[in-house]
Amino acid sequence: MDGEQDRLLPIANVGRMMKQTLPPTAKISKEAKQTMQECATEFISFVTGEASDKCQKENRKTVNGDDICWALSSLGFDDYAEAIVSSDVSMISLSLTRAHKDVNSTGLARNL
Repeated sequence: MDGEQDRLLPIANVGRMMKQTLPPTAKISKEAKQTMQECATEFISFVTGEASDKCQKENRKTVNGDDICWALSSLGFDDYAEAIVSSDVSMISLSLTRAHKDVNSTGLARNL
């Protein structure tokens, strides 16, 4: 049992994600958290395995974000792949905005 628990996502994290989606008054049983924990872990393993297979065929050792998006799309989860790409673009934009504010607040690179 310990070996199986080691490969599962932390149940506290799974429960936290479930609570964020449900109304504040909703209760979540331990069994529901465990079931979601197993399903989420299996889904991640499934997608990662597909991405890993692609990398092996291309003689690469490292799976990257593009490989995960490719795997999601090839497995029929196009909406998830698009959400990841949109999220990445938003995070990059946010990072650039913060970096720009940091540069301006320090007075560096005002002439750029």
